[in-house]
Amino acid sequence: MWTLDRLFAAVKELLFPPFCAVCGEPLAEGEELLCTLCRVTAPLTGYEQEPSNPVLAKFEGLVPVERASAMLFFQQESGWQRLIHDFKYHKAWRVAQQMGYWYGNRLKQSGLYGDIDMVIPMPLHPLKQLRRGYNQATYLAEGVASALGVRLERRAVRRHRNTSSQARTPMRHRASNVEDAFSVRAAETLRGKHLLLVDDVLTTGSTMISLIEAIRCRVPDCRISVAVLAAPRAPLGEE
Repeated sequence: MWTLDRLFAAVKELLFPPFCAVCGEPLAEGEELLCTLCRVTAPLTGYEQEPSNPVLAKFEGLVPVERASAMLFFQQESGWQRLIHDFKYHKAWRVAQQMGYWYGNRLKQSGLYGDIDMVIPMPLHPLKQLRRGYNQATYLAEGVASALGVRLERRAVRRHRNTSSQARTPMRHRASNVEDAFSVRAAETLRGKHLLLVDDVLTTGSTMISLIEAIRCRVPDCRISVAVLAAPRAPLGEE
C-alpha cells in the first residue's frame, strides 16, 4: 500500500535521482552516497589498522599524539577531490556526515580507537563559519562520533584568530599562519579524557599541531588522537 510519504519519496527519486558523489553515475537501489564500484575502489589508506603510520609520524617529536590516521589518500583532479570540495565549499554537509560515519565505523572495527571519550572537530573562526554557513569538520566529526558511540564536543575549543586559508598559503609559511590561532574555553570538560580531533584534509599538519598545542597547554592531563579524512600519498608536507 502506498502511503503519502512513500509516494513523495518515489516522485522525488524519479525527478531528482540520486547520483554517486564521486563518479556522478546514478545510484542503484540500496546504494547510498557512493556507488558500489567507487566504494570498493576507494583509495583507502588502511592507516586506522596500523598503530604506526605516516600520519602518526607527522606528529612524532612535535606534539604528543597517541593514535593518528587518515581514511583516504587525497587524489587531486579526481572524483574524491570533488567530493571533499563539495562538502567543504558547496554546502554538501550530508556528504561530510556520511563520510564521517563510514570513517568512524572503520576506526571502531580497527580496535585501536576503543577508548576514545570525546570527538572534537577542527574549529573554524566565527567569521569564516558565518561566510561559509557551516563547519564541514563538525559534520565529519558528527558521523565519526555517531559510529564510535561517543560524545561530540563542539564548544570546548575555538579558533580566535582568523587565519588565511592554509590551501592558499605557501608551505613554508603555514606553521606561522596558524600559530596561536586556537584557545580552550572549557578545560574542565577535557580533563583526563582521550580526545579524537577530526579534520578533513592533512597536508603539513601545521593547523592540527597548533590546535594540539593549545589543548595540551591548558589540559596537560588529556590524551589526544587524530583522525583526518584524507592525506596525500606522498610523504606528508612534501607534496
